[in-house]
Amino acid sequence: MSIKKINLVAADMGYGHQRAAYPLMDLGGGDVLTINDYKDIPSWEKKYWLNLLRSYEQISRFKKIPVLGKIVFEVMDFFQKIPPLYPFRNLSGTTTQQKYFFKSIKKGLGKDLIDKLSLDRLPLVTTFFVVAYMAEYHNYQGDIYCIICDTDISRAWAPINPKNSRTKFFAPSEKVKIRLRMYGVKEENIIISGFPLPKENVGTKQEILKEDLARRIIALDPEYNYRKKEKALLQKEIPDCLKEKNIQPLTITFAVGGAGAQKEIGVTIMRKLISKIKNKEVILNLVAGNRQEVADYFAREIKNSQLDNCKNVKIIFSKNKIEYFKIFNQCLHATDILWTKPSELSFYGGLGLPIVIASPVGSQEDFNREWLLSVGVGIDSLDPKYVDEWLFNDLNSGRLARAAMDGFLNADSLGTYRIEKKLLIENNL
Repeated sequence: MSIKKINLVAADMGYGHQRAAYPLMDLGGGDVLTINDYKDIPSWEKKYWLNLLRSYEQISRFKKIPVLGKIVFEVMDFFQKIPPLYPFRNLSGTTTQQKYFFKSIKKGLGKDLIDKLSLDRLPLVTTFFVVAYMAEYHNYQGDIYCIICDTDISRAWAPINPKNSRTKFFAPSEKVKIRLRMYGVKEENIIISGFPLPKENVGTKQEILKEDLARRIIALDPEYNYRKKEKALLQKEIPDCLKEKNIQPLTITFAVGGAGAQKEIGVTIMRKLISKIKNKEVILNLVAGNRQEVADYFAREIKNSQLDNCKNVKIIFSKNKIEYFKIFNQCLHATDILWTKPSELSFYGGLGLPIVIASPVGSQEDFNREWLLSVGVGIDSLDPKYVDEWLFNDLNSGRLARAAMDGFLNADSLGTYRIEKKLLIENNL
């Protein structure tokens, strides 16, 4: 086991915060603490977080109910909405969302864990802004760092009193840095690092990423349209993709969100591509995450479609979330297309994965969708009922191959290494 050099803290809410922490677990001694479910957490704190998580998940699922569901979700979403970026202006005033959390922090929320972690004075690195609030308020005895998990951010990510804050931020992009400055964060407390992607999918010199991308470009360009147009670029960046013809099935990975939302889309994809799956032209990975009920749902629908003995449909699942991340990351090596709502997985476009964008859930994901389209790695999903037509038109035209390459060129993949280097240098670790 690696030596613990930081206190790595996330939140067990959906997948975003823990997925961003996972690549840094080596520095955390092979562990990541969760603020809402750690050993010996005070019972009142666990109840507080459980109620909050249940409310969010219920509202996310309730959104599907016509009219009323949409109204209830939009009320919740209003409190975490991101204002337009332009014109540049002072947006440092506190929000209702921040006041809600800070009221609980003043009553002792987080004090138990912060006091325990303060004993070793190691840097505290968190992927959840509320942990940074807690660390400052409860006087954490070490440096505080916050890793930002989105392509654009609400006021909640910045400190309540930014001018007096000592929290340092790892920002995934220049745009997020601009946001933090508008929210009042001091320039010296912002480090542009990129998002932390898993090392096992990147490699120190992008050697793993490039090997996967070369194979993927071949699969995504069956008619050789893209490689013919961009031969010079590909010869420079990933020449291996020019040497072979495609002899493998197309692999699509469909991932649901943390609340289990949109799982029906995965089943629609499976049913519409059933002939291609049976003919070994397509492999479909249905990602259930750590949600048993989603895995069970996929298993039932696979059986109902008489594909339960077919090796070309797989369920990606583990009850343990960290184990799920490992299995998912392994699955990505052979994935050609990642189909998901624009969550934190948007950053995985930096691995050279074209992302078919399912409908955003909430204001934050609207901004993530915009980012995916702006860097060229994202393609809006059309009606899944006709996926057997439009997806393969995009495939044969070379559009999906172009999206994969745009992700490699325009999104970042080295965030984990930059974050590690900065932490080790600043703290003499």
